Amino acid sequence: MIIRVMLFVVLSFIGLFHSLSASEKPNIILIMADDLGMEGLGCYGGTSYQTPHLDRLAEQGLRFTHAYSQPLCTPTRVQMMTGKYNQRNWQAFGILPKSEKTFGHLMSARGYKTLIAGKWQLTSYDPPDFPGSETRRGTGTHPKDAGFDEYMLYHSEETEDKGSRYANPTFLRNGTLHKELTGKYGEDLTVDYILDFMNRNQNEPMFIYYPMALPHWPMVPTPISEVWSDPSRRLEESTEYFPDMVEYMDQLVGRIINGINDLELREKTLVIFYSDNGTDKRITSQFKKRSIKGGKGEPIQAGIRVPLIANWPGQIKPGICRDLIDASDFLPTLADLSGEPLPEDWFTDGVSFAPQLVGKKGTPRNSAFFWYDPRPGWDKDQFSRDIFTLDKEFKLFSDGRLFNIRGTGFREKLITAADATPETKAARQKLQAVIDQMMQPPLSAAAKREVDAFGNPVK
Repeated sequence: MIIRVMLFVVLSFIGLFHSLSASEKPNIILIMADDLGMEGLGCYGGTSYQTPHLDRLAEQGLRFTHAYSQPLCTPTRVQMMTGKYNQRNWQAFGILPKSEKTFGHLMSARGYKTLIAGKWQLTSYDPPDFPGSETRRGTGTHPKDAGFDEYMLYHSEETEDKGSRYANPTFLRNGTLHKELTGKYGEDLTVDYILDFMNRNQNEPMFIYYPMALPHWPMVPTPISEVWSDPSRRLEESTEYFPDMVEYMDQLVGRIINGINDLELREKTLVIFYSDNGTDKRITSQFKKRSIKGGKGEPIQAGIRVPLIANWPGQIKPGICRDLIDASDFLPTLADLSGEPLPEDWFTDGVSFAPQLVGKKGTPRNSAFFWYDPRPGWDKDQFSRDIFTLDKEFKLFSDGRLFNIRGTGFREKLITAADATPETKAARQKLQAVIDQMMQPPLSAAAKREVDAFGNPVK
């Protein structure tokens, strides 16, 4: 029933962008930060870092207050690109199953020139000596098969060949591996390529997906760091460099906006900024006069509550949207923006938020679901399985824990039996029904049988 309702939502807003000609289709640039909770941006109330370009996009566009991701990168990336919750298609960490269609396939089929540039890490993840890795290495999707016309990506193939994502970077560009480019900075080269792609395809509708490397660990100097002038220190690791990484991330977004302006495409281009999960746990940031410790990897609010900004001059009016959004919603949203709903043979758990972008009410989701288990995979023995769902007021785990999460911050108060009220009892009943429904088929093999980090069944 829930899936039918979701499909109805998608279909009911075809008219907003129906039957667009190639010249009418908007360019779409989807930027995703790597490890940044909403406390990292000034427009959300963060005060630790200077983010003027993103703050300006939010001020002049639409800022979402209830956007969620999964707690870790691969779970979010797979969910986002396929439009499915992880219990549908999870295989292993660092793997996008080869059988899956992505929003790259969708947008290419809709007549878009498509580019993915940034970080991949969805083909192969485990080192060769990691127990059980022989069953997983190379089982994911290579970027050449992910539906994009062009790609330029860090960590496209084996883990041991990935090199640096920052200083002296290594990346795979359209089949050619470029290794250890001395004196270069990886994110600069990525943005250079994005701008070049835009210049070459400016007369065609473009879909550009930029999954950034920043500000993910290792925390190392950027070109705005004082020590960058000393080449021997450019890979020096310290949390002291994290502010520079966030601020350089913001500057790169500014470079992209300037590039769009230079091509006189700004009013034809929708820019969306999102993040794959919360901030690294080694980082504490100031947020609305509070100290917020990063929650990456954990199913807590600081691990899953992320920024979402949409900016499209002339189409998106400045404002705030308080609707629930999760990573599965991007696929149907992109479908609507391209002029047609998803094909009937594309299964999705997502709900399009295209109506909200252009000032319509839409039919927002009333809950978001999370099946979270990043195993199997190297370094994933620290994690376990968490299944939970939430709305804008409460969060319920499958083990029965219920939390009050009201507000636009990181509130998370456990509701005990002594705290139970008619309101909390109703919330528990509502959210439990969502869990029960979402754990029905189709389910992946991983969802049916829990395994440890090595791929062995959990007893």
